[in-house]
Amino acid sequence: MPPEPITPSMLYKLLSWMSPGFPIGAYAYSHGIEFAVESGQVTDEETLRDWIEGILMYGTGRTDTIFLASAWRAVCDGDEALLKTTAELAAAYRGTAELALENEAQGVAFIDAVSAAWPELELERWTLLLTQSEITLSYPVAVAIATGSSGIPLADSLTAHLHGVAANLVSAGVRLIPLGQTSGQRILAQLQRAVAESAENNAVQSLEDLGSAAPMIDWTSAQHETQYTRLFRS
Repeated sequence: MPPEPITPSMLYKLLSWMSPGFPIGAYAYSHGIEFAVESGQVTDEETLRDWIEGILMYGTGRTDTIFLASAWRAVCDGDEALLKTTAELAAAYRGTAELALENEAQGVAFIDAVSAAWPELELERWTLLLTQSEITLSYPVAVAIATGSSGIPLADSLTAHLHGVAANLVSAGVRLIPLGQTSGQRILAQLQRAVAESAENNAVQSLEDLGSAAPMIDWTSAQHETQYTRLFRS
């Protein structure tokens, strides 16, 4: 049986939550790109596109998509044990302190903003479950709680989440290199395939399939922690 299509009401929520203007502070994080630019690894439109594509396909784009899908299923099925397991792994699966900060700060800010603007969703059941278990609320799990509680289809949730991540990283690179806004839009257009493939491939993965192959992301993030001049928090 095919999944239910997204409704206009669901789409409105999803577009609002994944908007660059949604108050989670995403603009303050570069996910290590700031040091990649400083060290000469990302220097132009092509290298920025390749760097972000690697994140989406082999780094946190992959792992966070698996976490989001697992948490979404847990919420839709009312499976508290699965949500706790997923949330614990999602919080721990960070290579550096700054990536952990980026993950947690955005997760908490996201749930706070959604709960304040859409109180009818009653997200407290899930957030209270994690709080009482002393489990950090990570960003992909927070998105899953909101989209799952709203009945937003998984495929749409994953695509929107990955697009938001890609758009934020492109914005960071445009400011750091620097590049023009048209270059940024070209990069975002060229990342469409990576977003679609990551969303489709990882939607069917389970927590047992977790894994990444982007060690340079963790390395640049670790180096960023002691970078002398910084614009971003990660």
